[in-house]
Amino acid sequence: MSVNHVSNLQQSGRQQVWRKVSCVSSAPMKVRCQRQYARGFTLFELVVVMGIAGILLLIAIPSYRYVTSSNRVASEMNALLGDLQYARAEAIRQGLPVTVCVSSNGTACDNPAGAPAWNTGWIVFSDTNGNRTVDAGDNILRVQSVFTGADTLTANNQIWGITFNREGFASANASLAANDTLLTLHATPVSNDSTRCLSVLAVGAMAVQTYGGNCL
Repeated sequence: MSVNHVSNLQQSGRQQVWRKVSCVSSAPMKVRCQRQYARGFTLFELVVVMGIAGILLLIAIPSYRYVTSSNRVASEMNALLGDLQYARAEAIRQGLPVTVCVSSNGTACDNPAGAPAWNTGWIVFSDTNGNRTVDAGDNILRVQSVFTGADTLTANNQIWGITFNREGFASANASLAANDTLLTLHATPVSNDSTRCLSVLAVGAMAVQTYGGNCL
């Protein structure tokens, strides 16, 4: 129990003298007499802190955008590379052709007149007769849906379907010329740092390339 103020009345002549004790603790040999102070921010300090925070944001936001864009592009390109590698492995394992083709509906191959947009999605299916068409009896093995963002994935030579035979060799609806067949992924907005290309050779070799050379 503590007493905040104690008044002590003393008689000195005709005047009463009051003495105020700031605090008294009931605990033996302990006296707690502390004065509390409350202090806030000055306007100058607030302005300085806001200025520093603004500078940090200006530095951090571009870096954050770069990281998120790079991660998204890497994920999209790895998805296609993974499905192509899976198709090649399945063709060798099953001993029959397996095709990866552009598909916006997840059930059939698209055959666009212009540059195929692989970002609209693709499918992997067992292509018994190797005609790059989902016929009766062909099994769809994997489905990749349309990209959620505005990134674009296009192929040169108007390639919309790639087929692997039982030996792992690749063919397509157009020529798979060495060092000339590229599927190019561009982020939105377009950035050289976020540009990725996937090369596919007739021998079945695949490699991801960064911006530069044929990858533009």
